[in-house]
Amino acid sequence: MSFSSAQLMTSRKMGIYEPNHQILMWTESFKNDSSQNTSGSTIVEADTKLDNVSEDALHGMLVPSKKFEQEANKPSDKVLRRLAQNREAARKSRLRKKAYVQQLETSRIKLSQLEQELGRAKQQGLYLGGISGDYSIGMSGSVNPGVATFEMEYGHWVEEQNRQVGELRAALQAHVSDIELRILVDSGMNHYDELFRMKTMVAKSDVFYVMSGMWRTASERFFLWIGGFRPSELLKILSPQLQPLTEQQLVNVYSLQQSSQQAEDALSQGMEKLQQTLAEILVSDPLGSSGVANYMGQMATAMVQLEALIGFVTQADNLRQEALQQMYRILTTRQAARGLLALGDYFQRLRALSSLWAARPREPT
Repeated sequence: MSFSSAQLMTSRKMGIYEPNHQILMWTESFKNDSSQNTSGSTIVEADTKLDNVSEDALHGMLVPSKKFEQEANKPSDKVLRRLAQNREAARKSRLRKKAYVQQLETSRIKLSQLEQELGRAKQQGLYLGGISGDYSIGMSGSVNPGVATFEMEYGHWVEEQNRQVGELRAALQAHVSDIELRILVDSGMNHYDELFRMKTMVAKSDVFYVMSGMWRTASERFFLWIGGFRPSELLKILSPQLQPLTEQQLVNVYSLQQSSQQAEDALSQGMEKLQQTLAEILVSDPLGSSGVANYMGQMATAMVQLEALIGFVTQADNLRQEALQQMYRILTTRQAARGLLALGDYFQRLRALSSLWAARPREPT
């Protein structure tokens, strides 16, 4: 800043201009400028800190929210255990399937070898037990491929039933929800449906094998009725295990027992009639009026009558299946679970009884 001589003089005259005073003015001006700069810097720094704090605060608010969402979406321990059990069951199922396929392949090879031996035996005119080709294999003592396949499938069916019985017992003891019980009960019902399907197939292959019950243990065969259990008798065994039942449930169960008994009686009478007809055919005089033997015609007539056996086995299995399904509709989910558990335990004990009887000590002869 420059001042003219006139201005300086005027200032001196007025007593305004003093060097020290000017310096003070410049100093104050500098301070004011510095103060303004400092204030601006302080504001910027404060804004920066505020931004940082806002980001931290926002992050702190978002993190718990994410954690909450993760916790909300995290499966419960019960679900995790169930998933682990399902994975283990699937793994075991794959192993059983692999073993089953291997057994089928082994049986196929054995059957092929037996068929070759049978062919050679027929060519040589050899007979075993009076009937050509009656080779012993498996439980059935039959070379029939359908029977051999059924025996292996039934063995796996029993293993799966034992596993399901164990699951039902554990679920009932743990007091799981009705939804979880419903899954187990449906699985058990489907398992019995699978058995009836298997029996229908093998009955077409060898109905006498199904009727004889050779695929069951000795104790089970003692209670055999047309290739299986009597529905009415089984309902009498299970009913005490299902208590308490409501009045309406008692009425429905009793009605089911009566209708099952009537259907069983009708099938039993049909079987007796079939046996009588076959006996009459077989003891009739095989000589015709011309004196020519009609033996083959007689056998052909008997064969036609025997075809009815397949129908009797199918009807008996349908009756058993219908009785189980009717009980499922009558009972609550928890009662149905207890009923399936009691049914599985009953068959397990029959099999155990057969094993104990076979292993009993015998007096030396």
